Formats: sequence, C-alpha cells, structure tokens
Amino acid sequence: MNPLRTEPQSPLVVPPRVQLLAAFERPYEQAVAAARTCYSGAGVLTVDQVSGVGLPADKQQARIELRDRIAASTFKAGHHTTLQHGYLSFALDGVSRQLVWSTLHAHPFYNSEQVSQRYVEVKAERAAIPVLPPAADAVYRACIDRQLAQYKHLIGLLEPHAEARYFDVFRARAKKPEKWMSAIHKRAQEVARYVLPVATHTWMVHTISLVTLLRYWRLCEEPDTPAETRYVVGEMVRQVLQLDPLLGRLEVEPLPHDLLPAALRIGKGLDLDRQRRMAAQFDEELDGRTSRLVDRFADNPRRVADAVRLVLGLPRDALDDDAAVALAVDPAQNPLWGESLQTGVHQKIGRALHAAHYLFHKKLSHAADSQDQRHRMAPAARPMVLGYLGADPDYVVPQLVAEAGGAVEAAYRASMEQTWSAIGQLRALGVDPQWQAYLLPNAVCIRFSESADLQALRHKHAMRLCYNAQEEIWRASLDEAEQIRAHEPAIGRHLLPPCSVRFAAGVRPICPEGERYCGTPVWLLAADQWRRTL
Repeated sequence: MNPLRTEPQSPLVVPPRVQLLAAFERPYEQAVAAARTCYSGAGVLTVDQVSGVGLPADKQQARIELRDRIAASTFKAGHHTTLQHGYLSFALDGVSRQLVWSTLHAHPFYNSEQVSQRYVEVKAERAAIPVLPPAADAVYRACIDRQLAQYKHLIGLLEPHAEARYFDVFRARAKKPEKWMSAIHKRAQEVARYVLPVATHTWMVHTISLVTLLRYWRLCEEPDTPAETRYVVGEMVRQVLQLDPLLGRLEVEPLPHDLLPAALRIGKGLDLDRQRRMAAQFDEELDGRTSRLVDRFADNPRRVADAVRLVLGLPRDALDDDAAVALAVDPAQNPLWGESLQTGVHQKIGRALHAAHYLFHKKLSHAADSQDQRHRMAPAARPMVLGYLGADPDYVVPQLVAEAGGAVEAAYRASMEQTWSAIGQLRALGVDPQWQAYLLPNAVCIRFSESADLQALRHKHAMRLCYNAQEEIWRASLDEAEQIRAHEPAIGRHLLPPCSVRFAAGVRPICPEGERYCGTPVWLLAADQWRRTL
C-alpha cells in the first residue's frame, strides 16, 4: 500500500469532521509545471503541457514519464517550493483545542478562521471523548461534565463584577444597563472559560499548502496529540487523494512515534520532581512579569539605523542613528504603519526593522497562548504538555477572578483542584498521558521562549497593546514594550497600541474598533499611564 493512502480510524467516541472545501485542481501536475518553468525557454508551462494533453499517444506517454521523474526527483531532493502553489482549504469541526494549539497552529505556514471561545458560549457535549476502559471513561466524563457546569456557574458569579467594571469605564452607559448586558455577559464568559478543558471542541476553516499537509502527515505521531492528529490529518490526506490520486506517488509515511526526538526524551515517564524544579526556576527568573526580555542584540538601534541608511544610500554622517530609526518605525514619519492593510511590511524602509532581534521568556495560560501563537512571525519554542502533568495544580488566575475574590475565587480554585485530582486518577488507572492532558484546563500555565524581530514585534504590539486585546497577552506586550523602552528608548517609544499609531500617522478614525471602542482615549496617554480596568 502506498504510504499516503490512509483509512483513518478515530480514537474518539465522536470522530472529528473534516471536509475539503476548496483546492487547486491537479496539484501534482501543477507542482511539476512550476518546476519545469524554472528551466523553460518558452515561458510558463501549464498542467496540460506537462501531461501531454492533446499529443499523440507515444508523445503523451513520454511527457507523463518525464512528469513523474521530475516529481520524484524534486521531491526527494527537497525542492518543495513547487508544492506550495497548491493550496487546500478544509472545514474542521469537533477537533479539540489541544490539537489546534499543539499541531495546527504550532507553525507559521497556515491560515485559520476559528470560532472565538471569548465571545461564543460553549454548549454541552462539546468536548473530545477518547475511547477508554469503563473505569477511566467514568472519571474522564465526570471531569468534563463538572468543568462545563463550573464554567456556567462562574459566568453567573462573575457577571456582577464584570458589570461593575464595565460601568466604571462606560459611565454614561449605566443609564441604560439592559442595553449592555450582552457585552457584560461576554466579559464574564471570557474569564469563566479558563476552567474549561483543552479537550473542548472548536471549529474552523484551515488553509494550508500541499507541502504543509505532507509535513503534518510525516509528523502526525508527534506529542501531544498523536491519536487525534493522525485521524484528522489522515482524513485530510484521504480527501486530497480523492481529488488527485497522482499525489499517492509521493512517498511519505508517518515517522514512528518511538523515533521522534521528543518521544525519545520523555518516553521513560514523567519526573514530577524535575517538573516542579523547572517551573520554579522559570517563574523565579520571570521576577513577577508575564514576559521577560532575556536577550537582544546590544546594538539594535545601530543595526536598524544602518539598514535604513543602506536602503537610502546614505553614509552615517548624512543621517544619525536616532533620525534613521525614527524614519523607519515612527508612524508620524512613516504613516504606512497606520494603514489597516499593513502595507508597511512590504516597504523597503519598513524592512529595516528586521535587523533588530529580541528573545523573551513568557508564561501564559493555554487559553491566552492559543491566541498569542497566531502571531506567526514571532515564533516560540512551546512545551509538550505531557511534561506538565504534575500532581500540583499549575494555573493562571485571571484578573477579574482575583479582584472579585471571595466566592468567585474559591469556586475557581476548587475547579482547578478537582481537575488535577481527576488527572491523577487517570494516571493511577494507567491511562495514556495524551488523554490525561486533554483534561487540563484552559488556565494551565504554558512556559516558553519566544523570539521576534522588530518588524514582527512592532506589528504584534500595535495589535495587542489595544485595551480590547486578551488580558494576559496585553500584559505580556506591556512588559515587553516597557523593557525595550528602558534599554532602547529610540525604538521603544514607538511600540504603541493601534489608536496611538493611527493618531501619530494622522489616520482617522483614531480608534479602528468602532462600536468595540474600549472607552479610554489611550492615544492621549503616556506609556507609563497605560492601565486596564476592563
């Protein structure tokens, strides 16, 4: 059997649903046409030309043989850009958020539109349930049911506190409170979701190139979700092979789990003491921050300035460093940064920002990091959560829960204790660690290192310093901007929220959020005055 031919078997009680929505026709021959175009003296070749359509039988057969030789040789040699011309769009429904975080969004080569757990309430029976022995199944299902009930209970407990904070910001709206109850409910819902399991279902449109699909298939046994990944990716592969059976000629098979470097390292089991020491060491080094700047090029401003001068063809004595940096990154001098289309990433001077680099250590909840990782130009070395299945609850407490205190915080912490207790029961029953991890709450701490050049970081901060951004990501971005301002004021003073960027660039309206305006004219505040109460 060709390794790409797959009949996936679901490890879940209710299989995830996969549908190929749209695809380029004849992607196999399209890749060959692209490859041959590189050496063509007659212009761009078409798929009909590489397959000999319309030629006499003998000449067509020769074209087909040449087509297959080129496909095999370019693939084996690693010339895979030819496979990036064929794009595939899938509808994925009933996949776990753990799968999305661990696999589908763990790389930069995709585009997804995913349902928002911040704004869409989670309903019953929306979680991945693995096929388990009866005793383990009872523990697993009881935990899932309890987490969903606690989510709904917390929404009710949090709403009065969310309402108070909301009308502290929007005082005029308090005259007609009923008009704003939906917005307040969503604020409570956004925080309550921290108790939900990472097994919770999600749905999305996921678009990738053919080479990304082949990479998914090769690494489908990678931790943390090998069983679900193999099923979902296998179904994607099966449907693509139905579209173009010629792709079955490409020799790709899943790398066995026991040959993966990550599996080899953790395969001997979880060392709980080692896990505790790692977490304690990391948290101590964070020194109370969400994100800590741990390394940077010492001469970042000079690097950017030199790059700008090279673009303009100027010697150093014609444009000093501060002026050169400002020309590239200050929206008052480079108003393209104020455009919603983000054309600044294509301009020559804007690309000078790639010269500066930063490295951060960060701690976010799984919920927050699932959004943070969507900034694909700020890549991170994220952990295998299989190494985080310690006996001690390890979670983030959202600001609204901490400020509410009392019954709200007690209910929240009780949920965490009960969840980790259920994980411990599954461990005692010998359940595969990947299924134990599906019970982890959205609140579980994710510790990782993240790097970015100034081009990517400027864009990220222009999105995530907005007061409407997810709370933890906003605090991480604030930490990063503060530290860069302290070390590199010529750069740091221009790391701004979107309204401040647009204000400086002369773009109107100043706030791009419309009816989602946060209620605070942040563009009039100095950076040390940025505070969020909502």
